[in-house]
Amino acid sequence: MASVEPTELEVAIEKIVCTFFMCASREGKKGTLTINEFKELATTQLPNLMKDVDLEEKMRSLDVNNDEELKFNEFWRLVGELAKDIKREKAGKKK
Repeated sequence: MASVEPTELEVAIEKIVCTFFMCASREGKKGTLTINEFKELATTQLPNLMKDVDLEEKMRSLDVNNDEELKFNEFWRLVGELAKDIKREKAGKKK
């Protein structure tokens, strides 16, 4: 069976997953983001989308089990929130 090149969306999803685990591997548990790892990810990878966000408060709101670390599914909530913000912005520009 011939290999098919990944689509732009597939590449984007893989990039999100890889970026999370790259940042999550620096300290603490290898599969979770500590506050320092979260701040680094937000400031280096999301500087425009999270420029006016209190990162400590945002992490607390995402950390549903209150263990002071973000698992991927908790981090994914942030991705969804940011996507909704982008959608609203794009929908507003079409009017």
